[in-house]
Amino acid sequence: MSDDITSLRVHVHGFVQGIGFRDFLVMAAQQQNLDGWVRNRSDGSVEALVSGSTKAVEIFVTNATRGPQGAKVSAVDLHNSEPPAEKGFIRRPSL
Repeated sequence: MSDDITSLRVHVHGFVQGIGFRDFLVMAAQQQNLDGWVRNRSDGSVEALVSGSTKAVEIFVTNATRGPQGAKVSAVDLHNSEPPAEKGFIRRPSL
């Protein structure tokens, strides 16, 4: 089974801090067995690096466009990226 691997930098804008958005994305990533990280940024956005099977990454991006209850996502920027060095999906300190 040779599933394509996709690695994306996902930048979520809108009302996405202080409502459990990072925890929501950590759970979404772990459910899909993805590698990477998520963090808040000082401009009020949430940034993630996600890597895994293309289908799993697509599901993660769909989750990121919705967010948890209370989130108001205004935009999601996607950029191809190198996969993370470490396995697993973690919360990183805010930047």
